This record gives sequence, C-alpha cells and structure tokens, in this order.
Amino acid sequence: MLSKNSLRKKFYSIRKKKYFDISKNFLQPINFILKKKKTRKVFLSIYYPMKFELNLINILKKNKLKNINLLLPKIYQNKQMKFHLWSLNDPLEVNSFGTLEPLKSKKIYVPDVMLLPLLAFDKNRNRLGYGKGYYDRYLSKTLKKNKRMIKIGIAFSFQKSKKIPFNSTDVKLDYILTEKGIL
Repeated sequence: MLSKNSLRKKFYSIRKKKYFDISKNFLQPINFILKKKKTRKVFLSIYYPMKFELNLINILKKNKLKNINLLLPKIYQNKQMKFHLWSLNDPLEVNSFGTLEPLKSKKIYVPDVMLLPLLAFDKNRNRLGYGKGYYDRYLSKTLKKNKRMIKIGIAFSFQKSKKIPFNSTDVKLDYILTEKGIL
C-alpha cells in the first residue's frame, strides 16, 4: 500500500488532469440527508475550492437551498478551524495557505452537516486530505459534543482509491458524494 504522501501526490495529479465542471444538480442526492434534520434551519458547512477541488460555490450560485445557513471554515493561528456564517455575496479574505475564508466574526457555529474536500477516498469511507489535520482535529473535538453531525466527503468518482491508510487521528466519513451519486 502506498504511503499517505505518495497517495496525495498521485491523486492531486489525477484530479488536476481529469477535473471537470459538475452539473448544477450535483447536490441533489444530499437533499434527503438535509430533510432528515428536524430543525427549521440546517447549518451546512462547505469549503471554498482550491487546487482543482470540486467547486460547490458554482453549484450554490445556480441553486437556492431553502432552510440552509452556509458556513465556511476559518483557520486560526493555533491550528484550529472554526466555522462562520457566510452567504455567497459576503466578502472573503486570503489566509496563509492562499485560500479564501470568511472575515472574522464574533459568532462561531457548529455545522449540522459538513461537506468536506478530499484528495482520495476508499470504500470504507476513509478520507485522504492534504495532511495538515484541520478537519480531523475539528471533528475529533466536535464529535464528542455533537455525535449527530453528518460528514459528507465531496469528490469526483476517479478519486476513489483501493485503500487509504487510516490511523487513530483520522475521522471516517458518513457518506461520499461524487458525480455518480452518494456512497
């Protein structure tokens, strides 16, 4: 089995070569998940795409999601990630990784449903990220208080790997959503 770093290089290269724009209906399969939440408003975390990640922002611009509050992550100096309320027209700033994130606000939110970027995934719903551990740290801490949070990896179907190395600090996803549907 390849190491995590070897898999990162391999799948980043594959994603860069095979990237394509996805259908505006891409998020439809998660509607049943969003409807399962009994609250009036669902706090849905997304990510601002970088490095050929699947672009959810374009999909959200074409579709109005009802009863959804969008959250975007913000990276803090203590290697922590927190989520802030965000709408498609809100200003963003560039962080130290060169990615866009919301401006700092006083109120921090905990997502009901998280849409997570990834480089690769396997049939066991293991996720390979960029190796900095922001999502895994956040989830490890937050899931102790909110076990009902739903974690959905967002990927192209060609990002599926036979096996992703998994260790005790990694958090398994509940679902993987690709252009071919939900796994």
